[in-house]
Amino acid sequence: MPDNDTINITEKASTTAPDTSKVVKGGSSYLAGKLLVAMPNIDDDSFKNATIFMCAHDEKGAMGLIVNDKMPNIDFEQLLLKLKIEHGDHKSIKIPVLRGGPLDSSRGFVLHSKDFNRKDTINVDERFSVTGTMDALKAIADGSGPNEAIFMLGYSSWDAGQLEEELRDNSWIIVDADKDIIFNTTPDKVWRKAMSKIGVNPDMISNVTGNA
Repeated sequence: MPDNDTINITEKASTTAPDTSKVVKGGSSYLAGKLLVAMPNIDDDSFKNATIFMCAHDEKGAMGLIVNDKMPNIDFEQLLLKLKIEHGDHKSIKIPVLRGGPLDSSRGFVLHSKDFNRKDTINVDERFSVTGTMDALKAIADGSGPNEAIFMLGYSSWDAGQLEEELRDNSWIIVDADKDIIFNTTPDKVWRKAMSKIGVNPDMISNVTGNA
């Protein structure tokens, strides 16, 4: 059962939650902290042109958040109103609301810089953290939150060995994550920018992949 303070936009909280125990405090393993960038030939429409920040990955499976799928007709301030979180008198909050993946779309996560930390914050690596509790939203609303953040509803996960099989099938390219791509690039440009980081032109590839 998730904690009662988890971010959930429905009145009834989900009874399932992603296994973030795979993330090691103060360090990362496998692909945690990397970006998975979907190849044009990926056969799952849920991940078409997706760029996924990997929060957790080990021999038991993986969990990540899509960082470039903006949700239509919803913005962050509307979300705060729905959750009955008071918005302070500071400037308008321009944080995108993204679809983090096909699972549990009512569950929320804040992917943010390391300057914000609460007891339930997961430190993915030395640059990125994830908080899935109301504390993060309340802090952002009152101006005491992280300097850099994006917000996702839903998440993506893989069973043991599933992601490795998809990598062998050339469904993904592995790219080093950086804060400019995640926090400073509009969602519609993230996929191409991540590809270009390793010198790949999406228009010139079809069924070929590689790791960076």
